[in-house]
Amino acid sequence: MPNIAVRADAGNLPMCNKKASVLEVYEDADTQISKPTKMELGLLPVLILCLSASISSAELVAKVGVNYGQLGNNLPPPSQSVKLIQSLNAKRVKLYDANPKILAALRNTDLQVSIMVPNELISNISSNQTLADQWVRTNVVPFYPDTLIRYLLVGNEILSQPNKQIWFNLVPAMRKIKAALKTHRITKVKVGTPLAMDVLESSFPPSNGTFRSDISGSVIKPMLKFINKTKSFFFVDLYTYFPWSSDPTHIDLGYALLESKNITVTDPASGLTYHNLFDQMVDALIFAMKRLGYPDTRIWIAETGWPSGGDYDQIGANIRNAATYNRNVVKKFNAKPPVGTPARPGAVLPSFVFALFNENTKPGPSTERNFGFLYPNGSNVYPIDLSGKTPESEYAPLPVATNNEPYKGPIWCMVAKGANQSAVASALSYACSQGNKTCDPIQPGGKCFKPDSLAWHASYAFSAYWSQFRKAGGSCYFGGLATQTIKDPSKYNLNYGKGVPTCVHRGAYLLRDCCRMLRILQVPRCQTMSDEGYNGTMTVSFP
Repeated sequence: MPNIAVRADAGNLPMCNKKASVLEVYEDADTQISKPTKMELGLLPVLILCLSASISSAELVAKVGVNYGQLGNNLPPPSQSVKLIQSLNAKRVKLYDANPKILAALRNTDLQVSIMVPNELISNISSNQTLADQWVRTNVVPFYPDTLIRYLLVGNEILSQPNKQIWFNLVPAMRKIKAALKTHRITKVKVGTPLAMDVLESSFPPSNGTFRSDISGSVIKPMLKFINKTKSFFFVDLYTYFPWSSDPTHIDLGYALLESKNITVTDPASGLTYHNLFDQMVDALIFAMKRLGYPDTRIWIAETGWPSGGDYDQIGANIRNAATYNRNVVKKFNAKPPVGTPARPGAVLPSFVFALFNENTKPGPSTERNFGFLYPNGSNVYPIDLSGKTPESEYAPLPVATNNEPYKGPIWCMVAKGANQSAVASALSYACSQGNKTCDPIQPGGKCFKPDSLAWHASYAFSAYWSQFRKAGGSCYFGGLATQTIKDPSKYNLNYGKGVPTCVHRGAYLLRDCCRMLRILQVPRCQTMSDEGYNGTMTVSFP
């Protein structure tokens, strides 16, 4: 339950008479409530009855927020970013740190703010109350209450980290941070931690939702106890994109986009019927918490979204799907009365949607850099209104989706144009150090040693590494040094005889493609070209 302020005014409510009629419920209320009169005290039992009857049906406002990531080297300054957040009609903003410049820019706005303790401090804070006090004194006290800090998250997706020791430090760190807030007499800030959906070992059907056995009793149960005791939330990062994109044959796209008109899934055990994948995933979490004895713990959607772009092998990452999903989920979050989920009908789902900007230095596959509503220059990737009030008819038509089916051709991983050579050399060493004789063919005398250039060798190594590790999560990125291509680099056999590079066609490739490939491989820019036939030899002349 939230911190609640109750006020009796004139009005009407079911089960309430007119003398004690309208209840206004303020989540984490900033409003100061005056001392009740004797008459109001006499009405208290009625008010409590009204409260219990109405709390699940709309008095808590969803206030959709946005995630403000900073993994970009071209993002606007905080003052401009805050204005952009407000232009989206967001009511909350979540940071992945406690950036003082951003917190200062958020002063005296009506945006509720979530800040975060970095992952690397959790282990130390878990055993050191002084360090927790210092963190709060440095990162919260100077800004509070002028900046409406309301949520303090300890780490990010900690239970997805390979280092298991930090798992067991998480809840103790949360307790230390809560105690530090209390020391500074800060009582309106909820403490939590965002977790990914991989905390579940079973999620289908939803009634079978179960937490992973390696964290269920040792981490999740103490966490749920802490959340309930402090009246906080279970923060979860929930993306329908990932289960759909990994199994598009069996999961309907419309079902994942909250767009399906006729696809339903019925849970055979609970009898609950689902019309979209989002509700199904939320309810799996609800049933998992119920299994541990916490059926009523409130859920907060810490992240959800859909990528507007991606690599060749990332199905469905396009503007049409991203706009459709995010507009639909925002309407769900803002619905009045709230719709909840089949397991919790009428429940409010507070949320932060991901993300404010496309972030060009975020690691991983290309989708990771394409979740933003805005480009770094502030223009829309696609228009969205986080208040949910803009009707679909007022938006411009969306571009046609062209990648909703898996790409079936071969893909290679190559050095990106303009990549820093020293960084490429380091990445080449890394790719070649992973074993399985990945780089034997590009050693002197190897069948792929020629041409003897850094970019050629790195492109071979990147492709070999990616082919070997992509199913385990490896990506064609290498810190921004690599990019995918669907044009086979081996089709271009560079011959350096007499100092004039030639490109031998092994298929019907256009001359400009060969020239482009030469430039990527750091051969001097083509000036003129002569062609002896598509299946012959192309000679490239240089200034």
